[in-house]
Amino acid sequence: MAEALALAEESGAEGEIPVGAVVVDRNGAIIGRGRNRRESGDPLGHAELYAIREAAQTIGDWRLEGTTMVVTLEPCAMCAGALVNARIEKLIFATHDPKAGFCGSLGNLVQDARLNHRLVVETGLMEERARQLLQDFFRQLRQRDKTERWQSG
Repeated sequence: MAEALALAEESGAEGEIPVGAVVVDRNGAIIGRGRNRRESGDPLGHAELYAIREAAQTIGDWRLEGTTMVVTLEPCAMCAGALVNARIEKLIFATHDPKAGFCGSLGNLVQDARLNHRLVVETGLMEERARQLLQDFFRQLRQRDKTERWQSG
């Protein structure tokens, strides 16, 4: 999770929502890294998708069986679907996303019994640090927006 948080900090420093993700193999080695890049012009630029893509390239297979996704924020429906389709075994996320999370908050796509693959899910690892990163980012964003409105008005 420490590596995912470092990636999240990089995203935040570049004006992206601070989310970072890593995929680790059975031995705990990082085989994929990702951070948010939507504001850079990629509508699919979620940290999880970058980490999945890099992990698949690293092992040379789209089936990421036996791997674990570690991410700072609960994945959305798009990313939850990617986790299922990539056959990732386990998901560990730091903090829930009550507005978009689809791994327990708004729904639970990664453990839906109707699908052909389900993930083991753990939450809360380094939760406070991940939550604080997000809160600080959005607080600064609101303050910047407020300042810009005041200066233009």
